[in-house]
Amino acid sequence: MKYRKEHDMLGEKSVPADAYYGIHTVRASENFQLCGRPVRRELIHAMAIVKKACCMTNSELGFIEKTDAAAIIAACDDVFEGKFDDYFIVDALQGGAGTSTNMNVNEVIANRALELLGCPKGEYSRIAPLEHINLHQSTNDVYPTTLKVATIFKLRKLSDLLTELQQACQHREQEFADIIKIGRTELQDAVPMTLGAEFSAFAEAFSRDRWRTFKAEERIRTVNLGGTAIGTGLTAPRSYIFLVIEKLRELTGLGLSRGENCVDQTTNNDAFVEVSAMLEACAVNMIKISRDLRQLHFLGEIKLKALQAGSSIMPGKVNPVLPESIIQGAMSVRACHQLCAECAASGTLQINEFMPLLADSILNALELLCNLSAMMKKCIDGVMADKEKCQKLFNACPTTITAFLPGLGYEKTLELLQKFQQSGGDDIREFMNNELGADTVNKVLTPENLMSLGHR
Repeated sequence: MKYRKEHDMLGEKSVPADAYYGIHTVRASENFQLCGRPVRRELIHAMAIVKKACCMTNSELGFIEKTDAAAIIAACDDVFEGKFDDYFIVDALQGGAGTSTNMNVNEVIANRALELLGCPKGEYSRIAPLEHINLHQSTNDVYPTTLKVATIFKLRKLSDLLTELQQACQHREQEFADIIKIGRTELQDAVPMTLGAEFSAFAEAFSRDRWRTFKAEERIRTVNLGGTAIGTGLTAPRSYIFLVIEKLRELTGLGLSRGENCVDQTTNNDAFVEVSAMLEACAVNMIKISRDLRQLHFLGEIKLKALQAGSSIMPGKVNPVLPESIIQGAMSVRACHQLCAECAASGTLQINEFMPLLADSILNALELLCNLSAMMKKCIDGVMADKEKCQKLFNACPTTITAFLPGLGYEKTLELLQKFQQSGGDDIREFMNNELGADTVNKVLTPENLMSLGHR
């Protein structure tokens, strides 16, 4: 393999001749060998948009020559489109608050721009990672801004998937609206309801999760780009500081705004914790509903679609693998929230050194939730109701008699319940037919009457 020599403040180092990264990336890849996977690509792509906005601003203000700026902008577009993903090699968990990620991006953009201008890689006299790509920036304003952009893009994707999931539950709500069953509390039989109503509760939970994605986006629209190292804007021209956010807003189509107090925006990351808490709420719903689906499947009131053999020893066994997988993924999301909170709490004075873990955690949570939403929709789409089983369990449940309280009163209802229990029968509906007449019983135990708001 051929190499080129590059220099930094620590000295000289060999870099693969055809690599678009440079010496800072090589040092970082040697120093950080922790989780064995690179920085998430959505963070890299979002940083390319931020770098493009910075270049456009510097070019418009005369700080970068137009021809060079055009090459840098084209290089940013290439990185955003994922054409150079293989050259972002720094480990996802790194020291330096994300400086190594920033430099990896700076070097790839610089070398791609040089290539577009017909110059050799590593010949930074014309376009340099620090002098041009990072001009009027710091990792400490670029990285948090990038994370907010990447997070908002992912939140919007999650919102769309949750919409589809909510609609899938609503379809089941309508399909199962006339299937009477017994509700349960404390894992004990309770009072009558419909299977459709049970799925309506699932739909409402996911509706709230979808609403939370909009609120989460609101929490992170304020960015510190232009604040440089600690939020004061030191070394950046005032004209740049006010223009760069306008360029970024135009490029992303997001409702971003410059922080009124960028020192705060640079040092405090509680907004990310708030967002990750909203994501944890979604994960909690995923776990609760998955457990409910498993329970309903176990009771036989619904059938989950058979997807694969469930045992290596028991012929014919099929397990509820999608809910089980969803529960594990959602548990991981909850762990991500804890990591986000720990990272935000661990920043010191004017910087948060643990931004790489925070970024990896919140983007991992979003990726998991997007996948979980698609899996949950697949699971809901595959649900079939066993109407006969629902009816059988309903008829066998003594607490069904609660539906007759308004017409009979408590004492009379209790008297009938005790009579049923003494009879040794196993069908409360048949018993009530004999006691009150089938017409009366059928009128009380209709889906419409059972699900009406109160009684008339």
